[in-house]
Amino acid sequence: MDLLSSTKANGMLTTLLESVLPQESRSFLMEPIFVRCVSGFLHGVLLLVMFCSWVRNKLRGTNGFGSVSERLKDRRGFGFKSVLFCCLVLSLLNLVLLSLSGFYWYESDWLDEEKLVSLVGFLLPTVSWGVLSVSLHRCSDYEQRKTPFLLRIWLVFYLAVSCYSLVIDKRHVQLLVYDIVSFSGGLLLCYVAFFKKARGSNNNSNGVLEEPLLNGGVERSDEATPYSKAGILSLLTFSWMSPLIEIGNKKPLDLEDVPQLHDSDSMVGLAPKFRTMLESSSDGGGVENRSGVTTFKLVKALFFSAQWEILVTAFFAFIYTVASYVGPALIDTFVQYLNGRRQYNNEGYVLVITFFLAKLVECLSQRHWFFRLQKVGIRMRSSLVAMIYEKGLTLSCHSKQGRTSGEIINFMTVDAERIGNFSWYMHDPWMVLLQVGLALWILYRNLGLASIAALIATILVMLVNFPFGRMQERFQEKLMEAKDNRMKSTSEILRNMRILKLQGWEMKFLSKIFDLRKSEEGWLKKYVYNSAVISFVFWGAPTLVSVSTFGACILLGIPLESGKILSALATFRILQEPIYNLPDTISMLVQTKVSLDRIASYLCLDNLQPDVVESLPQGSDIAVEVTNSTLSWDVSSENPTLKDINFKVLPGMKVAVCGTVGSGKSSLLSSILGEVPKLSGSLKVCGTKAYVAQSPWIQSGKIEDNILFGKPMERERYEKVLEACSLTKDLEILSFGDQTVIGERGINLSGGQKQRIQIARALYQDADIYLFDDPFSAVDAHTGSHLFKEVLLGLLSSKSVIYVTHQVEFLPAADLILVMKDGRISQAGKYNDILSSGTDFMELIGAHQEALAVVGSVDTNSVSEKPAIGVEEVAIGFDVKQESQDLKNDKPDTEETKRQLVQDEEREKGSVALDVYWKYITLAYGGALVPFIVLAQILFQLLQIGSNYWMAWATPVSKDVEPPVNISTLMIVYVALAVGSSLCILVRATLLVTAGYKTATELFHKMHHCIFRSPMSFFDSTPSGRIMNRASTDQSAVDLDIPYQFGSVAITVIQLIGIIGVMSQVSWLVFIVFIPVVAASIWYQRYYIAAARELSRLVGVCKAPLIQHFAETISGSTTIRSFNQESRFRGDNMRLSDGYSRPKFYSAGAMEWLCFRLDMLSSLTFAFSLVFLISIPTGVIDPSLAGLAVTYGLSLNTLQAWLIWTLCNLENKIISVERILQYASVPSEPPLVIESNRPEQSWPSRGEVDIHDLQVRYAPHMPLVLRGITCTFKGGLRTGIVGRTGSGKSTLIQTLFRIVEPSAGEIKIDGVNILTIGLHDLRLRLSIIPQDPTMFEGTVRSNLDPLEEYSDDQIWEALDKCQLGDEVRKKEQKLDSSVSENGENWSMGQRQLVCLGRVLLKRSKILVLDEATASVDTATDNLIQKTLREHFSDCTVITIAHRISSVIDSDMVLLLSNGIIEEYDSPVKLLENKSSSFAKLVAEYTARSSSSFD
Repeated sequence: MDLLSSTKANGMLTTLLESVLPQESRSFLMEPIFVRCVSGFLHGVLLLVMFCSWVRNKLRGTNGFGSVSERLKDRRGFGFKSVLFCCLVLSLLNLVLLSLSGFYWYESDWLDEEKLVSLVGFLLPTVSWGVLSVSLHRCSDYEQRKTPFLLRIWLVFYLAVSCYSLVIDKRHVQLLVYDIVSFSGGLLLCYVAFFKKARGSNNNSNGVLEEPLLNGGVERSDEATPYSKAGILSLLTFSWMSPLIEIGNKKPLDLEDVPQLHDSDSMVGLAPKFRTMLESSSDGGGVENRSGVTTFKLVKALFFSAQWEILVTAFFAFIYTVASYVGPALIDTFVQYLNGRRQYNNEGYVLVITFFLAKLVECLSQRHWFFRLQKVGIRMRSSLVAMIYEKGLTLSCHSKQGRTSGEIINFMTVDAERIGNFSWYMHDPWMVLLQVGLALWILYRNLGLASIAALIATILVMLVNFPFGRMQERFQEKLMEAKDNRMKSTSEILRNMRILKLQGWEMKFLSKIFDLRKSEEGWLKKYVYNSAVISFVFWGAPTLVSVSTFGACILLGIPLESGKILSALATFRILQEPIYNLPDTISMLVQTKVSLDRIASYLCLDNLQPDVVESLPQGSDIAVEVTNSTLSWDVSSENPTLKDINFKVLPGMKVAVCGTVGSGKSSLLSSILGEVPKLSGSLKVCGTKAYVAQSPWIQSGKIEDNILFGKPMERERYEKVLEACSLTKDLEILSFGDQTVIGERGINLSGGQKQRIQIARALYQDADIYLFDDPFSAVDAHTGSHLFKEVLLGLLSSKSVIYVTHQVEFLPAADLILVMKDGRISQAGKYNDILSSGTDFMELIGAHQEALAVVGSVDTNSVSEKPAIGVEEVAIGFDVKQESQDLKNDKPDTEETKRQLVQDEEREKGSVALDVYWKYITLAYGGALVPFIVLAQILFQLLQIGSNYWMAWATPVSKDVEPPVNISTLMIVYVALAVGSSLCILVRATLLVTAGYKTATELFHKMHHCIFRSPMSFFDSTPSGRIMNRASTDQSAVDLDIPYQFGSVAITVIQLIGIIGVMSQVSWLVFIVFIPVVAASIWYQRYYIAAARELSRLVGVCKAPLIQHFAETISGSTTIRSFNQESRFRGDNMRLSDGYSRPKFYSAGAMEWLCFRLDMLSSLTFAFSLVFLISIPTGVIDPSLAGLAVTYGLSLNTLQAWLIWTLCNLENKIISVERILQYASVPSEPPLVIESNRPEQSWPSRGEVDIHDLQVRYAPHMPLVLRGITCTFKGGLRTGIVGRTGSGKSTLIQTLFRIVEPSAGEIKIDGVNILTIGLHDLRLRLSIIPQDPTMFEGTVRSNLDPLEEYSDDQIWEALDKCQLGDEVRKKEQKLDSSVSENGENWSMGQRQLVCLGRVLLKRSKILVLDEATASVDTATDNLIQKTLREHFSDCTVITIAHRISSVIDSDMVLLLSNGIIEEYDSPVKLLENKSSSFAKLVAEYTARSSSSFD
């Protein structure tokens, strides 16, 4: 075929030429040869100019082709990218036409001058556009300059020639396409050269210079990464990854070894761009309109934020698809060649070169297509994470109640991840159409109209999938809902594990998790079995298509020849890929749609009202002014939270807020922060705010970082703050001082220490207005006095302070007191003014006087001595948990002792142990299904090869050869083999999903059972993010990915063995190359896997901090907003997200580095076998069988690369199993029940607690917290335990419940050694009201009686006793009234009363109160004490309290100091001795309570 036969043009151009030129000239100018000459000359001129430019720049010492190419550059904007893309397309198009022309002319005459000119005409553009592309890429960071005059003239000529060529070349489709592309390219280049520059320069000040501002001031753009600075050859071959892979071979990779991301791939560049895209797609733009985010707008923003990469990957996918069909198209020609039909000399070598070049292009395009797809995925995930995080920071409290933190975390960990993974599938829908189109074209060339049967069969198979696809979508949605519910409960349970263990409820809550998982498993089962049916349909699809096609050939009388059959079979094999992948694509489309819907609905949730608080200008004479304000947490509620609020705070004023439990005190502070939606009125605030919440919010990290909270270190101010907050001594005691790492939610700090760190954080901010939400209740009397004096009256003497307090003694110092009742301010004024003006305040004062009277009745003389508050008296240390006090005479100096509580997350090093694979394979039914799965696949492969072998052998090579069997036998045998292979697939798919489902279930139960049975120390040292990561991401991988990865490896190995078997049948010499190639492949794989494995582990390890930071942000969003720290937290999220993306990006690069090299090796194997086949004489080998070998050999490189890819992917994914097994082997607590030693049903009957030489340390490497305590708590007596913060009070209680096991000594209750009985036998017989009041999501009933042991009447009785009966009766659903996550819809005091209700129901003989009344006002405290005295008069009551009134009427008082008993006697006797420590504490309390701090 001659592509360039001359064409006689007509029309206007012909008429014009006839009137101007003579006949000879006219005919020459109308010939395509003339156009080729002019085009070649023009491109030659361009090459010459570029060469001269290069020489000149070399002589000047600057870079290569810069002067020409850099001027087409537009700061990596649209202009630059489009020019580079255009140049690449023109170069490749010329290369394709050059190759095709050479191939077709080779068979005839090489010496034809016209054709030689045409070849040169294609060669020069190929080279010149290629060189321009390379130089443009190398100059991509140069500054934009004006396009040179000569270059613009050249582009005008080029456009004119392209236009002329378009008119002349009208007969050949190939040339018409070429001319259209050339003309379009010329237009684009002229536009960029003449117009784009002017517009770019005008906007430069608004574009480029604004970039760093968008990036939040993070200057990273100059930092060259291995990828961004790589040359064209390095990019093509992925050699830029070699240094990192080499490091990975020398040592296990750490995050520091992994290079940074370029700005275009990091959050720095992506987040602002995506935000802008999303806001511009929402009508009107702006953050406030983000409530209009729809799934479509989200998709649109995602597309436009990565459009360049998506278009480039589409181009690579197109090139790959076309190249992959070159082989099947040429098989018939190759079989005919082997049969002796030669069309021209050296035809065999031309065929081999064409096969090899097609493989090369296929390999290169596929590798870069895959890599860039993963880049797109990383970008999409990062962009979504940024938006989800930002939304989490601005979410209103009402919206937050509808979405728990577990659900919101799932958006980040599961949904954003899935949308990122969808990038793999984004081009599949249109590629299926292209692949089917190309396949039909090849089939039509070989089999004529029978190809219509193939089309109908393909469409039928695809239509069958639709109902399955819809079902898959529904199952996926339900699965995600069930997973959300489970993660929500898991998150809440992990947060409150200490309470569950103290109450002995952990197994009940584990069964709740198992019930939720059971519901999830129901949908998972439907999902995986549905996918097994889809797998069967599509694996059987190519067989159905081939049977239909060959059947149609027989019916239509089309002769079946082996060459045509093999070409069709090769086409079906390639068609298998889109058809196999279609179910995955549909499934992924479905999952991604669900995830996009979920994220869009989350982004539509209401933000905080921005206009609740009006900011006054600096220097205003008002600090806070609230006028006629009505506010409500729930806007739709008929009963607002705060009604008709009016008060004014002047600069420097101290305002106290008091009132009973649930009166709206905390809500009042929240309204000043702008957290409560406003219904009417106005709130005005002047200046910056600092807030101290009632429940301490502490970030995991160093103590110093918690106090500085983003501010620079000023040592003098820092020391003052520490001193004022009584933290200096605490820090001296710690091994690491203020560098001590705090565990999650401050787990290794006592309640008082957390509160004081919060206060220090607020003080260090040096704000104008301070809001304190009852911070003094969590500290002892002495520390509370010190804080009030040093903080409120000292450092903050000139600041405006609004403080909520239950301690009446802190009220006289206030300039204004607001008394709250039922959401209103019932009284307001100075202490003495309101004392006589109303009853509400008098009630509070009366309760306080009553408490003082109790103290006074014990010893009337206790006030006479008022000790000085000296810091030297204070023995502060770590009370609760690990970092305990470090005594002077027991100070550990060894390195082992100096160890932080929270260590970096553990990760395995080196290869994943074979034991992990073995455990996974044998977990389901002892591995019994595995042999059957492998056997089914082997049978399928044998039947497939058998059917293809049968078709190749039983059909003639050409029309003139007699077929060995008749047509009916041919089809019957083929259909029988095809049906057999399909049944094998059904068996394999069903068994595979059955084994995978069972294994996932077993792993889930193992890990969760082990976690719930692990000791409290495990939860103290393990951030919940790590456990959540395993329960969500890793469990998802086990549920949905890993079974298919194992199946994929087995399938690919069996297929590869089959291919090598077929090829060796024809050419055993292939082993000469195949064996060294396999050896080289294995070496490459081993060289690569060391780095890839660690990168994959880093991905897992870097995800937990991201989740944890997000979880902390959600729980502390009020504090973050109050300090105006949102931008800093966004920056931290960006840094952590990039830390997660980095190993992911380089892991993708490493994978393609390996696959490129393996593709090259397998292409060499294939080329060698082809050369061998064309080298042997005709007739030695059956052409049909040789064609069959080539048919299978075409997929050799794909399969070999796929095998290594699936092996590596499996090793990367199996890390999820490794991580789950890590937590499935955590050491357990002692048994819950010891059957051989169960206490009697009535135990404990007396409630006597006998402690003998008790020594406790939290870990072997830590010092003793309790150092040899010996005492007896008599049965039926009330014992109060007092001591400075950190003296070991709470540790003693934890040891009593065996939350901490003693190092030495024993505790006996009624003569039974508690170490010898089961934990549940102990914990269920004791009662405790803990320091942190906890409620769980559910109902009032489930919170009081989670074990469902009591009747409704008993529950109502308990509610009435703890003064909550009336409150619950007010609610519509009574006992079934809802309790939100963490009991957020109940006040702190009400939660404490619920805890009281629990112990009233339980009625244990021993009751422990661990600072149980810290969160309630004095009146409620008195009420609780009265209730306890009334209902627990015959019980042993052990009370830890900061309020002396709570312990003063105890029968005995135990005073602890530094882990030893300092005093233990009755309060009366201790108070008689004025020098006793207890007497001093009481004197201090009464003195403080009587003073006004004025």
